[in-house]
Amino acid sequence: MFKKVLIANRGEIALRIQRACREMGVKAVVVYSSADRDAKYVRLADEAVCIGPAASGASYLNMPAIIATAEVTDAEAIHPGYGFLSENADFAERVERSGFTFIGPTPESIRTMGDKVAAKQAMIKSGVPCVPGSEGALPDEPKEIIRQARAVGYPVIIKAAGGGGGRGMRVVHTEAALLHAVQTTRAEAGAAFGNPEVYMEKFLENPRHIEIQVLADQHKNAVWLGERDCSMQRRHQKIIEEAPAPGIARRVIERIGDRCVAACKKIGYRGAGTFEFLYENGEFFFIEMNTRVQVEHPVTEMVTGIDIVQMQIRVAAGEKLPFTQRAVQMRGHAIECRINAEDPYKFTPSPGRITMWHPPGGPGVRVDSHAYTNYFVPPNYDSMIGKIITHGDTREQALARMRIALSETVIEGISTNIPLHRELMVDAKFVEGGASIHYLEGWINSHRR
Repeated sequence: MFKKVLIANRGEIALRIQRACREMGVKAVVVYSSADRDAKYVRLADEAVCIGPAASGASYLNMPAIIATAEVTDAEAIHPGYGFLSENADFAERVERSGFTFIGPTPESIRTMGDKVAAKQAMIKSGVPCVPGSEGALPDEPKEIIRQARAVGYPVIIKAAGGGGGRGMRVVHTEAALLHAVQTTRAEAGAAFGNPEVYMEKFLENPRHIEIQVLADQHKNAVWLGERDCSMQRRHQKIIEEAPAPGIARRVIERIGDRCVAACKKIGYRGAGTFEFLYENGEFFFIEMNTRVQVEHPVTEMVTGIDIVQMQIRVAAGEKLPFTQRAVQMRGHAIECRINAEDPYKFTPSPGRITMWHPPGGPGVRVDSHAYTNYFVPPNYDSMIGKIITHGDTREQALARMRIALSETVIEGISTNIPLHRELMVDAKFVEGGASIHYLEGWINSHRR
């Protein structure tokens, strides 16, 4: 096991990784920007090093500064968390070339799965069902693009091969709008991701977003840890996640989970990863794989009892997975609400000083957050300041505990999206379970203040 790990991230995930390290007796080094010098995890770290000013490009995306910090602190491994450099194959390569262990997949896996076209082709070869669409990147020839769209059937969605985070995609309902959409998405993709390639998929009208969590070690062992329903989204950004997915037969889930494990073994995957699917009319369609820990990993931890972050570290250190697929048991139900510093209905960011922070407690309640009373939420980063997770023997109990937890939570000095969560927890469609990825957008539009 490593003696010291450097955490190349910030916010709640930096604290989460730090806690996993401390529990394992591993020392944690954190890097931070000048905007984060008063963060809780900075104060709690064994060592903390400022690597630059508030701007991400000069700090959390500064590869030489992060690697230099690992060198001067004698860290042995680097955990990238999520976001920032977590799915950057060049960073993973530089980490390994500099003599450190990257706590994540190989650079090759990151590169393949980061390119949506290559990922889709790898999944087709592995027998994982994919959304009907172009076989690879769209050609330059307009007639061929039109032919492929007719073969797939409208509506179609044009996606950036190097895209992610809900960016670089455009829905096309008619042939007249097709070529312009392709051209515009290519230009956006080139500017945002440095890769102008785009591909085409059938646009599913009312799917759910279901994902499968996997773990794989360096000894050809792989398991899947159940599924999550992440369909409550706004502009492709998840707001509420839960495990397991309500209303889907276990045999259907088990079949897709086993295929994901087979794909991991076929591509030589290591570490934690998430296969993301659209689910409609009883069928799963692969959309992408995330080669990192997910924001929503706690709901899986709550229902399986498996510490995913510790497993990432153990696998990176060369250990075998300490359990088989048969030993993975799902117990009860878990729900996660992302708490963002933003107006709950206009969604404008609300940075500033938290004058009162009172998190909830009680049976089956977990809070992952780096915030505290008098903490200043900087305007430079993502607006998420924490997550409230509840667990119960049933979905109904998990929902009841979440309602209580949200009613107990006090955050003053800034606006948060807690009022939105409180309303959604009593919304009839959400309570019923099984809402599509478009449901929340429609709900928000009909509840405009």
